Amino acid sequence: MPLPQLSFENTEKAFKAKDKSELRQSLWLFKLMGQPLLVKLFSKLTIFAIKIGLPIKRPIKATIFKQFCGGESIDESKAVVTRLGKSHIGSILDYSVEGKDSEEDFIKTKDEILKIIAVAKDNPAIPYTCLKLTGIARFGLLEKLTAKTALSKQEEEELHQVKQRLAEICWHATESNVPVYIDAEETWIQEAIDMIAEEAMARENKKMAVVLTTIQMYRWDRLDYLHKLIAKAREGNFFIGIKLVRGAYLERENIRAQQMNYHTPMQGCKDDTDRDFDKAVEICLENIDIITLCAGTHNEASTMHLVHKMAEMKIPNDHPHVYFSQLYGMSDHITYNLADAGFNVTKYLPYGPVKSVIPYLIRRASENTAIAGQMSRELRLIIEEKERRQYAHMLPA
Repeated sequence: MPLPQLSFENTEKAFKAKDKSELRQSLWLFKLMGQPLLVKLFSKLTIFAIKIGLPIKRPIKATIFKQFCGGESIDESKAVVTRLGKSHIGSILDYSVEGKDSEEDFIKTKDEILKIIAVAKDNPAIPYTCLKLTGIARFGLLEKLTAKTALSKQEEEELHQVKQRLAEICWHATESNVPVYIDAEETWIQEAIDMIAEEAMARENKKMAVVLTTIQMYRWDRLDYLHKLIAKAREGNFFIGIKLVRGAYLERENIRAQQMNYHTPMQGCKDDTDRDFDKAVEICLENIDIITLCAGTHNEASTMHLVHKMAEMKIPNDHPHVYFSQLYGMSDHITYNLADAGFNVTKYLPYGPVKSVIPYLIRRASENTAIAGQMSRELRLIIEEKERRQYAHMLPA
């Protein structure tokens, strides 16, 4: 199969969905996020403003919220879903309310995910949904499970309720044919998440991958875990869904390892992460008969590596077991050019009340600032598109 004609430098395709004012606003935001001191100041001021009750919802919703979120509700997010769908880009609606830990909150999150599934059932523009297990389970419970600490009778019942909530979500996902991603989280709760996700996959994935788990490749032990998971699936005769990401908790993981005096679970350097990510892609493609793969990456080299491997292995661009995914508001040059070339591609589309989504937005701004080259690349492409439009406007009809 010949290699597809694909370039991530085509800014006309990358920003075709943005009008002049939206392009200008994105330019302003990415310039801001390219300055770490300003990002830190913005984050502190925003948190302070919320604490003292200042009316900051409107300016935040009109700027950084608009860039990275679909809306405050599912209904409000539908306009973005439709807009992305017109460019053959799917949306993964992500209820991004964080920091809740009561039983009432867990039930509310579960019910919200069920609403997403109900909306997605008849909308091909929403091919998947997702959840963080900490959205329906207490962090401390998952921490005790991972540490293999004995649970009290009350905690055993609490765990049963967690599994019941997940089972209800999975049942609706199966009935509606709307697969669900279970996101990865901190290593000190991840083993519990892996265990619960594996149980769900073994139970639900008899005909297809309805439940998908997430593997963070900035961990040095994840290739070994991937091999073991594939062996379990083949032995147990079930399908597995794998979302590959690099990871989102690097600084926190290293600090905790240092404070608690244990060997960091993080890779020694970024090159090792890149190597293992690309190797994991190859392993998944080699097992495409039982694996549904989602490459969640903003890395151009890894994206192109997967594109080339699919061509080498004669896997069609639109194979139902291979998806690419990026966060809404970022890397449109990858997303839109992949979609234009006929690949399955999605955007993670967070939504929720502005005040409740603030932690996500602050993390998004901080992480983007910390990624070497991320802001400069986004800025360069936006500037190039702005100049291209100005030049095209000057050309005679």
